[in-house]
Amino acid sequence: MDYSSGKLFLFGALLVLAAATAEGLIRAYALRAPYDWRGYFASVGIFIGRRIIDTLPLGLAVSAYGWVWEHRLFTVPLASWWAIPLLFLGQEFCYYWMHRADHEIRWFWVNHSVHHSPDRINFSTAFRLGWTGQISGQMIFFLPLMWLGFAPQAVLAMFGLNLLYQFWIHAEWIPKLGPLEWILNTPSHHRVHHASNLEYLDANYGGVLIVFDRLFGTFIEEREDLPCRYGLVKPLRSFNPFVIAFHEWGNMIRDVIAAPTWHARLMHVIGRPGWRPDGQGETTADMRRRAAAAVTAQPVSA
Repeated sequence: MDYSSGKLFLFGALLVLAAATAEGLIRAYALRAPYDWRGYFASVGIFIGRRIIDTLPLGLAVSAYGWVWEHRLFTVPLASWWAIPLLFLGQEFCYYWMHRADHEIRWFWVNHSVHHSPDRINFSTAFRLGWTGQISGQMIFFLPLMWLGFAPQAVLAMFGLNLLYQFWIHAEWIPKLGPLEWILNTPSHHRVHHASNLEYLDANYGGVLIVFDRLFGTFIEEREDLPCRYGLVKPLRSFNPFVIAFHEWGNMIRDVIAAPTWHARLMHVIGRPGWRPDGQGETTADMRRRAAAAVTAQPVSA
């Protein structure tokens, strides 16, 4: 990451930190409402650790940026009127698939699960981001943009703006926003994304836009009759930043060691989170199939 992009990420993170602190103070002292201060300080600890780790040369994708840029098909002149809108749409498309992979491939989920660990959603959730993203290599999803001719610095800057947009959608107190719900990723859509209710799992992966979820069938609307329950499917009760950052890595490593075959070991890494060799795992599909079977098996009352 270049210096200017690094400053953009830092500015955005500090802005979110200030907004999260203000939200907590207003809620706790002005509105006299409960606020999860333990979760807030856990998120601050995660944020500090993330900033430290980001200074280390651990990235798998970063080493590929230069090679892909040198072998690009075109060079997109950013001064052109169409270049920035096209970069924005391309970045949104790549972000959608990166975020979807975060939920559907365990190798990526072990890092992304950190963001879903709070059992409440507020502005502090926005900067609870995993420490091992550089190792996981999620940024490889943006390499096609560089191959097509967008400079790596521009791609990373647009990614930073995407994350900066998303801080305000981590809120329970912001209602639905009318026609904007059709186009933008809103607090309502993102509440569904963070929900652990079986009806809401694996949905609404967009960054700024929600259109790719609607296009690829991963959109689920928030329902008034079904309040969102936040956190992981198996709740994480710890507020220790190190436990939060590495607990899913430990779970994956234990599953790999205990697996009976090499195929099972591989699937515990690249399969869906919750996959089990006997087909009785806790993937979203497994849980929904069992829930549907249970409903079908219920006796019909006379």
